[in-house]
Amino acid sequence: MKLLLVEDNPAMQTTLQRSLQRRGMQVVVCGDGARALDRWRASVPDVVLLDLSLPGEDGLSILAAARAEGLQTPVIIVTARGTVGDRVLGLNTGADDYLLKPFDLDELEARVQAVLRRRQPPAGAAAPRRSDFAGLSVDDDSGAVYLDGQALELSTRESALLRALLARPGQAVGKERLSELVFPGQAEVAADAIEVVVYRLRRKIKAAAVELVTLRGLGYLLRRSA
Repeated sequence: MKLLLVEDNPAMQTTLQRSLQRRGMQVVVCGDGARALDRWRASVPDVVLLDLSLPGEDGLSILAAARAEGLQTPVIIVTARGTVGDRVLGLNTGADDYLLKPFDLDELEARVQAVLRRRQPPAGAAAPRRSDFAGLSVDDDSGAVYLDGQALELSTRESALLRALLARPGQAVGKERLSELVFPGQAEVAADAIEVVVYRLRRKIKAAAVELVTLRGLGYLLRRSA
């Protein structure tokens, strides 16, 4: 089992990494909120242990961006912020469980196993699908985006935009809806911000047999190249 531990306290990092590794788990550590999402995509963990108070970017923002991007890895928030409001907000943002510091390692391991059991499909259920369109594909488990089987190097915002368009190929997706997915949790976004992301994404998918079309007054759509 592979865990991604997003925690900025060095002592807590060391203690948890050593203790969980002794229990047979592989632990990838990230102490910087700004890099957490990139590490999440790269490591493809089975479970993410996520602190809320992080340098660079708050844990809730990381979680919201991951869920908007389609990353469905189970997440256990591990934090000292324990008000009812904090717990409700964390769960509503997409966390699977919420564990307050300090905690017992046996309880943490039990909660990890519990979220994994809840995410397992029932017997006979279909395996997770991989959505494909004109050589572009999205892995529904990891959230990674591929072009002809090769992983694309996309920023968080580029990936969120492409995933939203791939979910509805050939159909317009409104600019306002795309802004919500690409800039989650940001109340004020510059008018041309989404256009900048579209411009960068076009450059990265120019080898694909698709066109990212601007529909004035409507939004954008992804269609096969003529």
